[in-house]
Amino acid sequence: MMRITGALLAIALALPAHAAGDPAAGEQKSQVCAACHGPGGQSVNPIWPHLAGQHAEYTTKQLQDFKAGKRKNEQMSPMAAPLSDQDIADLAAYFASRKAPSGTATPELVELGERLYRAGNPDTGLPACMACHGPNGAGNPAAQYPRVAGQHAAYAAAQLRAFKSEDRANDQNSVMRAIAARMTNKEIEAVADYMQGLH
Repeated sequence: MMRITGALLAIALALPAHAAGDPAAGEQKSQVCAACHGPGGQSVNPIWPHLAGQHAEYTTKQLQDFKAGKRKNEQMSPMAAPLSDQDIADLAAYFASRKAPSGTATPELVELGERLYRAGNPDTGLPACMACHGPNGAGNPAAQYPRVAGQHAAYAAAQLRAFKSEDRANDQNSVMRAIAARMTNKEIEAVADYMQGLH
């Protein structure tokens, strides 16, 4: 049996503890979420995001940030305030277990949106979206980069504009703020629309 030294124990105690999520419990707790995010996390209103198929790690961070005031929204901040760590873990596990939505892109925006998503804009130093969110928009759970494929274009564009204006500032190391700052409104619209149709 391995002995835990004082240094290892100190490191272990310093790491954040995350509750294991229970999707069945999360389904019960998600009933109130359905009013905006739809049954099973598939929102019918394009200003509210789909949660179905989103990585538990990302959903957990967002709910924790709403609760802590690191991310602000007049609807979500009060909804997250009473949630316990277990509630958050359960909800995140439930939505991660649901089938991710798919959407369609506007034909006239596809060419620009795809070029930005896959290659960025070398003229302005804009990196390719797929570098973090993957070629198919599935994201990266370990890095807490969200799934963007199938997300409502209106919601994705609103978030990019919020990062650009720095109204939203809960991105790690200011990565999304730095990226969105390099984007024109036309580029934001095109890439958000392209991601909606990505699958």
